[in-house]
Amino acid sequence: MSQKEKIVLGFSGGLDTTFCVKYLTEDCNYEVHSIIVNTGGFTEDELQKIETHAYQLGVKSHTTIDAVKGYYDSIIKYLIFGNVLKNNTYPLSVSAERLSQALHIAEHVKKLGAKAVAHGSTGAGNDQVRFDMIFHIVIPGVTIITPIRDLKLSREAEIAYLKERNVEMNFEKAAYSINKGLWGTSVGGRETLNSKGVLPEEAWPTQVTKHESEEVKLTFVKGELQLINDQSFSHPTEAIQYLQAIAGAYGIGRDIHVGDTIIGIKGRVGFEAAAPMVIIKAHHALEKHVLTKWQLGWKDQLAQFYGNWLHEGQILDPVMRDIEAFLQNSQTNVTGDVFVQLQPYRFQIIGIESKFDLMSAEFGKYGEMNTGFTGEDVRGFSKIFGNQTAIYHQVMKAKN
Repeated sequence: MSQKEKIVLGFSGGLDTTFCVKYLTEDCNYEVHSIIVNTGGFTEDELQKIETHAYQLGVKSHTTIDAVKGYYDSIIKYLIFGNVLKNNTYPLSVSAERLSQALHIAEHVKKLGAKAVAHGSTGAGNDQVRFDMIFHIVIPGVTIITPIRDLKLSREAEIAYLKERNVEMNFEKAAYSINKGLWGTSVGGRETLNSKGVLPEEAWPTQVTKHESEEVKLTFVKGELQLINDQSFSHPTEAIQYLQAIAGAYGIGRDIHVGDTIIGIKGRVGFEAAAPMVIIKAHHALEKHVLTKWQLGWKDQLAQFYGNWLHEGQILDPVMRDIEAFLQNSQTNVTGDVFVQLQPYRFQIIGIESKFDLMSAEFGKYGEMNTGFTGEDVRGFSKIFGNQTAIYHQVMKAKN
């Protein structure tokens, strides 16, 4: 008997990747080696259940990678520094983590010496491009197999296939595609397939249990969240998870994102991202106090490009390292406390305190007399500042 060819499968234990294991082992005769890259969406108990599920399906080996801290250090940190929200709405919850997962899967392929790699992406979304592109760059020549995309399967067809093979899993839960990670949770279902429709309350993974308002203090040190209500953490990922537990219970950060996919079609997806939304808005509020006008201006431009290019899977483009260096340097004085009021389904920034606050009363107050210059100074400045434009209009008037 000839030896089966090894294939590495990115495996989450959900409907799509469960189908992939059965299809690749039984219909394609591969030796499947599954790998799950935890980017903050799984508990230890859930990871153990996923491993058990993988072996029950027939994988040859299963590997769990803890990528939470590395995911933050290499990607999320810069999304915070840049206050990145896709289309001013979406904190790149899934798109960011897919890149971290793809990179780890590619390394596992090299470690096992596999000649093929598989993922459970469909043919309609962004993930197929992100995974494929990373694999083409990092493990060129390795065959990429995508059963869901290649067979053009619906979720109903996958469920029927698995039931025929007596696979046990919660198919009712599979009515919604849920992807949870450190930087938010996406929720897709029949309501998001069209241009109109909202997700029902029961579809949201985090239910609303808090109804009384609450104030939290977020302490940033050089742009990174270090303390919450004066409680310190060994790594910013722990602060994010702690804030998620507080703010998520209010239903904060729920929305539906309408975006342009990499392949040119528009799509809708629900998401909940309480901690990311609060952190980004709090961080931005602090920056508006401690950075100069042109620091803020150039950050906005570079961060928008960074977020879009990251969303489209281009994490390995060297320009991303250049922008990250700029973003890192811009955070030198982004240190201080931000006070946030939490309420059901919304939050409000109350204000900030920072030793680097440029809104210092020592130099005057907005709308009142400044101490650093006089009215005569402004009178002369205004004339000089508009001098070139004034000359232009005078010349145009003379010619006409």
